[in-house]
Amino acid sequence: MSRKGRPPDPTRRAATLADATDYVLQNGLAGLSLRPLAAALGTSTRMLLYDFGSKEQLVTEVLAEARRREAALLAGWRRAPDMSDAATLHTIWSWIAADERVPFLRLFFEVYVDAMTHPERYAGGAKKMVEDWLGVIASEWSVDTPDAATATLMIAVVRGLLLDRLATGETGRTDAALQRFVELIER
Repeated sequence: MSRKGRPPDPTRRAATLADATDYVLQNGLAGLSLRPLAAALGTSTRMLLYDFGSKEQLVTEVLAEARRREAALLAGWRRAPDMSDAATLHTIWSWIAADERVPFLRLFFEVYVDAMTHPERYAGGAKKMVEDWLGVIASEWSVDTPDAATATLMIAVVRGLLLDRLATGETGRTDAALQRFVELIER
């Protein structure tokens, strides 16, 4: 007679997921190996596999947790009713370019680029990440939601400036470029 093992402890599993997400936000996904991850978390690879079933499932859940955390951070900010679209774009830029978002941005860009080559590793590939950003623009724009092309342009500019900022550390230049873009779209 075959005996099934105990089901994973949800409290321990949640704590492990939180710690694994912290680890990935700090170290990224490139070269992620279960053995060093388990050692950093004070557990074993066997327990990670017991709780998550596979490395792929663990990564999927870590990415979902990182998105939940970022959404929770964004939920704390709401646009003032009298805020102009230019001020909204500045506020979104200030929020997303803040130092505390850097781990999320590094992970975002790592997954974004990897999803182009390996879309099967990520539910929805990079498309879901783009849709998330489009949702921010749609939910925070004042008068009318910009058309899809305008929203896409806005996101592409912000995403490009963020990538540039992360790669070079040049905050003044990227802030000035965002200001120039805002001036252009205000016309």
